[in-house]
Amino acid sequence: MDKTMTSYTISLGHGHILAVEDSLVQAKMLQYFFDNNNINAKIFSNAYDAYESAVSNPPVLVISDIVMPGMDGYEFCLKLKNNPVLCSIPVILLTALRDPLDIVKGLQAGADNFITKPYDEQYLLSRIHYLLANNDMRRSGAGDIVIEIVFQGQKYQINSDKKQILNLLLSVYEAAIIRNNELIEAKQQLEEMNSNLKTANEQLDAFARTVSHDLRSPLTGILGFTELTLYEFGNELSEEVKTNLQWILKSGHKMSELIVDLLNYSRSSRAEIKSEPLDLSQIANEVIEEIQARDPERKVNFNIFKDLHVIGDPALMRVLLNNLIGNAVKYSGKTEHPEVTFGTSIIYGQKTFFVKDNGIGFDMARAGKMFEPFVRLHTSQEFPGTGVGLSTVKNICIRHKGDIWVESKPGLGATFFFTIGEIGN
Repeated sequence: MDKTMTSYTISLGHGHILAVEDSLVQAKMLQYFFDNNNINAKIFSNAYDAYESAVSNPPVLVISDIVMPGMDGYEFCLKLKNNPVLCSIPVILLTALRDPLDIVKGLQAGADNFITKPYDEQYLLSRIHYLLANNDMRRSGAGDIVIEIVFQGQKYQINSDKKQILNLLLSVYEAAIIRNNELIEAKQQLEEMNSNLKTANEQLDAFARTVSHDLRSPLTGILGFTELTLYEFGNELSEEVKTNLQWILKSGHKMSELIVDLLNYSRSSRAEIKSEPLDLSQIANEVIEEIQARDPERKVNFNIFKDLHVIGDPALMRVLLNNLIGNAVKYSGKTEHPEVTFGTSIIYGQKTFFVKDNGIGFDMARAGKMFEPFVRLHTSQEFPGTGVGLSTVKNICIRHKGDIWVESKPGLGATFFFTIGEIGN
């Protein structure tokens, strides 16, 4: 996408944009997009609720995903266009455009624009601006002429007006050019990656075995004999020597932590999932006991909701909660009265778990890559860590058919939301 694209300012007056997106993560991305551009919007997780809202309070524009349970995006668009009060409202469909029949279905439904996923936010903004700016030129009802086309041996009837058809087809053509350029670049990268993939996987398994044995064993000896030296000969050693030994211990423990995190990261993406009914509340309390045992002087107010049940792998769920709760405790370390909450809420109709703290927080503009390995938003001097924990959590959520995202503000703490595909009783 051309990064020099014109910047647009959208003014809706007292109006609003209506969006339908059943994916929690995608819905949050849309909400962030609207908020960032000061656009008044309503977001729904299904087309039925969205249509009722449109009838009672018509929007100035509609953005809808296509693949949704129940009423899909095409049906939703057609229902809007068949309503005399709503038919002139521009509709943008978000799609992967993997099937040529998508274009025909879009024409039949009367859609005004296609935007392919994943979309560039500036491009989406330009499409919204264009449709709103040209809406006064649109027809006020369905077209008078019905066009019959034959596609893949099947007849279809299109009654959209000429301008609407042209807008839709041009948006498809533009998306196809962008996607083709992306595919050419991706193909070159994929060929290079595939040539090394098999070797890399074999090396990863070998690395995990090496880390678990060949590195941990000598490191345990180093830490053990250093602690023994300090304990037995501490009184005979100079302050400089004791300081040096304490630095060895500190560095060794840091290396040990990195080894454990790397092992967890490897297991999170490759280990076999052994799902069973789990009480996350119980696991969270066990994790908290371990945290308090490591630092009994640290006082944190924990609030753990009861009866948080899922179907999942017990070892991986423990790793997930250990990382999220551990991070919450760590990053509220400079707060006078630290509080950590683990609970659940309903977001866009789906049960969602969250871990919330009142710690240092961060600017969301820096959060784009925080779930990638070795990415940290704070220095090791501010808060120790390896930068592997959140990428491990992301892997665990994905492998349990869920996802994770974060909301935060500097100085106001952070809340990590995650979903799990199977919820227990």
